[in-house]
Amino acid sequence: MKRATITVLLIGLVYCGLQAQFKLSGEFRPRTEYSHGYKTLSAADQAASLFTSQRTRLNVRYKTDRLTTKLVLQDVRNWGSQRQLVGNEDLATSVHEAWAEANLGSGLSLKMGRQEVIYDNHRIFGNVGWAQQGRSHDLFLAKYTGAISVHLGLAYNQSGQRTSNFYFGPDAYKTLQFLWLNKSFNKLSVSILLLNNGVPYASQVDQSGNMIEQGIYYSQTMGSYLNYKLGKLALSGNVYYQMGTDAAGNGLQAYEALVEAQYTISDKTNIGLSYEVLSGNESGSDEVNRSFTPFYGTNHKFNGHMDYFYVGNHMGSIGLQDITIKASQKVKDITLNAHVHAFMSAAEVDENPFLGTELDLFAVYPILKQVKIQLGYSQMFASQGMTAIKAGQVDGMHNWGYVMFSFTPE
Repeated sequence: MKRATITVLLIGLVYCGLQAQFKLSGEFRPRTEYSHGYKTLSAADQAASLFTSQRTRLNVRYKTDRLTTKLVLQDVRNWGSQRQLVGNEDLATSVHEAWAEANLGSGLSLKMGRQEVIYDNHRIFGNVGWAQQGRSHDLFLAKYTGAISVHLGLAYNQSGQRTSNFYFGPDAYKTLQFLWLNKSFNKLSVSILLLNNGVPYASQVDQSGNMIEQGIYYSQTMGSYLNYKLGKLALSGNVYYQMGTDAAGNGLQAYEALVEAQYTISDKTNIGLSYEVLSGNESGSDEVNRSFTPFYGTNHKFNGHMDYFYVGNHMGSIGLQDITIKASQKVKDITLNAHVHAFMSAAEVDENPFLGTELDLFAVYPILKQVKIQLGYSQMFASQGMTAIKAGQVDGMHNWGYVMFSFTPE
């Protein structure tokens, strides 16, 4: 009887395995960084910093023909931030993703919960994978996959459940809606994105300054992304326009455009050239905000690894023009990369519009199948024009480097 019971259980497990896929994986990513002039110009008496941060994730994924679920538990901390003798843990594990997606058939599916949102080249929506914490959203997503792919996303954030309709943060929007459409041809892929972003503000306060009524400022971002492949040459680009009202209640009229060409010389060598412009505000300009905001994109990917622009900074500023040359070379199992950026302001400024040049060098080497190491070094050669937007000394040493290990057991 006991043997028969075990046999039935084994048969049941095998049957479940054939009907569904269950994957358990993890990520352990410690990164040591050296910093002297990262994000802003270094001061004359500034000492360099050295620290190690670590991202630890546990990923659980379950999938059948009609249902997919994913849970990602995450812990992000600096080494040394926790006592060796742990009492009550303040740095608790968080939920990075927790979503379920139902396949309704005929190309239609519904996905809801906390999830990463990634579209096209990550310019407006990305998961910010470089940042140890990453980015995810709480939203409802309806997807249709056919001759044209259509995604409709809806989000509405609230601080409490029943006491009020107020939202006090911590993120940038109270309500968000977007529509993404994509059509692929033989060698061309075309996407259209429409985003309505609503941020809260205090529309009425009492005599003590407490908010008694909350309003929403809405801004709209619309644009397109194209990707065209012609043999060894890949051309891509996007253009976006923003209008409506910004978070401060000012009118918004801003734009962004990017063109990029990448050429594959061989299976080991690639070169690329790109130009991007993000509009900005001129000194003494009117009350219309002309500075483009790449809301939820992976900004670290675009305008230099030292994050001088659009990584928690530079919003509402003089904009940016960025000319970038990229090269990639594979030597055995090591991939070597070099990026050179030339930065200029997009708006007219009283100072020198040239901001500086940045050199980014980084290499990736897979030590084992599930272990890789990445090393990088960056240096900013700032011009006098950089002092208009960044505090510090122009003539100082502004550099940054890192060593990062990624362990991804599965």
